Amino acid sequence: MTRIPRRDFLQSTLWTAAGLPLCYAALGSTRSAVAADSRAGILTAPLAENIVLITGAGANVVAINGPDGLALVDGGLEKHSKELLRTALEATATRHITTLFNTHWHPEQTGSNERLGKHGVRIIAHTNTKLWLTRKIDVSWRPEPYGPFPPKALPNETFYSTTEMKIGDEPVEYGYMAQAHTDGDMYVFLRKANVLVGGGVVSADRWPVIDYQTGGWIAGLVAGLDVLIKLADDNTRIVPADGPILTRAALQAQRTSYFTIYDRLVKCLTKGLSPDEALQTDPAKGINAAWGDPTPFLTMAFKSLWGHDAADA
Repeated sequence: MTRIPRRDFLQSTLWTAAGLPLCYAALGSTRSAVAADSRAGILTAPLAENIVLITGAGANVVAINGPDGLALVDGGLEKHSKELLRTALEATATRHITTLFNTHWHPEQTGSNERLGKHGVRIIAHTNTKLWLTRKIDVSWRPEPYGPFPPKALPNETFYSTTEMKIGDEPVEYGYMAQAHTDGDMYVFLRKANVLVGGGVVSADRWPVIDYQTGGWIAGLVAGLDVLIKLADDNTRIVPADGPILTRAALQAQRTSYFTIYDRLVKCLTKGLSPDEALQTDPAKGINAAWGDPTPFLTMAFKSLWGHDAADA
């Protein structure tokens, strides 16, 4: 049996205290040293039988162990990919990875595509996500362009609305959330385990990115949360792109907050205000103060309205 470091034992105990089954106690939580800018390292914690949450690789990654191999929901950043994949295999006692879901095109979700794609792994994404990855993506909120991906790194299985599959005896539903965080956002719902991965549509402890330059917009973000709220119940563990696990009640609170901001920004837009003038009205007043400066979020949210009629919401 692998000896569990005290820090990881304490982390596993915290997860158990939260009501999560400690299915991988014999393996222990894996803590690996990664790049210097990932100070906490890559950590694992059980979500349900055969399902593990992996953090520290640039985004939350969910690993689902099936009889044919391992499925990953998102792949972290490319610079952490090797260590992430090794950690996932060790934490689940699995020999190989068969499937990778890209919940959208961002680097934090698609960083393992090339490493896995060249080995023939099934890469599943929304059609729009694949289309973005075929070109150079140059958006103002990123310091440098991203892509295009080589053919083997592109998603090799796409969908447009809602699809189902099974991983062992775990029913898996994945579906499209239209124009929300991007225009290719998908969720992955593990029904038996009652684990719902919301990708970039869900935030836990920070203001999200509304990537309006690749199709995201604030009313779509609200609509995406509506999709997830409808799927979830009071016991669903909801995995955001970053940060801790959330509940359905937390999603409902976020939905209320974002709709309030949307409504305030629409009023600014109809008055003909510029982004700077809209920010001066303090559209996030009284909302999520612990999340820090909302200026980047509000700027993107306001600009996201330019391509939409207010009636679209």
